[in-house]
Amino acid sequence: MTDETPPADKLPVDLDQMFDLARAGADLLLEFVDAGVAADHDDAAGNTLLMLAAYHGHAALVRGLAERGADVDRVNARGQSPLAGAVFKGSDDVVAALVAAGADPDAGTPSARDTAQMFGRTLPERG
Repeated sequence: MTDETPPADKLPVDLDQMFDLARAGADLLLEFVDAGVAADHDDAAGNTLLMLAAYHGHAALVRGLAERGADVDRVNARGQSPLAGAVFKGSDDVVAALVAAGADPDAGTPSARDTAQMFGRTLPERG
């Protein structure tokens, strides 16, 4: 036996189900990522697992995906960043998780900074 993780396309799962897990905030998703599903797996619209977890308010899952190498600044096909989505949704805990993971407030269009300004919100400082 080997400790190597099989390629994601050889995993016995439907990769489209990973998006449902991200939307639901299911910790099980992290086990699939640990088993070989790409942390930056994306759908046809360019929404990554992290983007979907962020947009649906799942800070713990966002942290877990970021810790596993998910790109916190990767924009979707519409140019939206996970941080801008979290600001738009008013998910302060997700915003904090993304900022702590190094998310760029100026990434995407509109950026998280622009989105915060539109809604009269402030972004936490990157640390």
